[in-house]
Amino acid sequence: MARIKGGMNARKKHNRVLKLAKGYRGARSKQYRVAKQSVMRALASSYAGRKERKRQFRRLWIVRINAAARMNGLSYSRFMFGLKEAGVEINRKMLADMAVNDAQGFATLADLAKSKIA
Repeated sequence: MARIKGGMNARKKHNRVLKLAKGYRGARSKQYRVAKQSVMRALASSYAGRKERKRQFRRLWIVRINAAARMNGLSYSRFMFGLKEAGVEINRKMLADMAVNDAQGFATLADLAKSKIA
């Protein structure tokens, strides 16, 4: 039986990596060995970035809620504690949206939180 060499599979593997490295500068997009390292790092960074994005959005929501709560005479922590005591289960994303787009509704929640704290 004739021996089959691995050139075709290697070419496919190389082309797959080089396609992912398209747009990189210099050897990073041309040479397989350098491109492979760059692609591996880029994929790892993109995975970490997807996790980081969730943290950044939570921080943004907390900042917005805190600003709106302080306009209504409460700190963020006292506002959230008051809502918890009142049994209001609205997530931070919705609270931040209310803080920006529905100041009246947010003020109602702030009053409810104040009444439960005092």
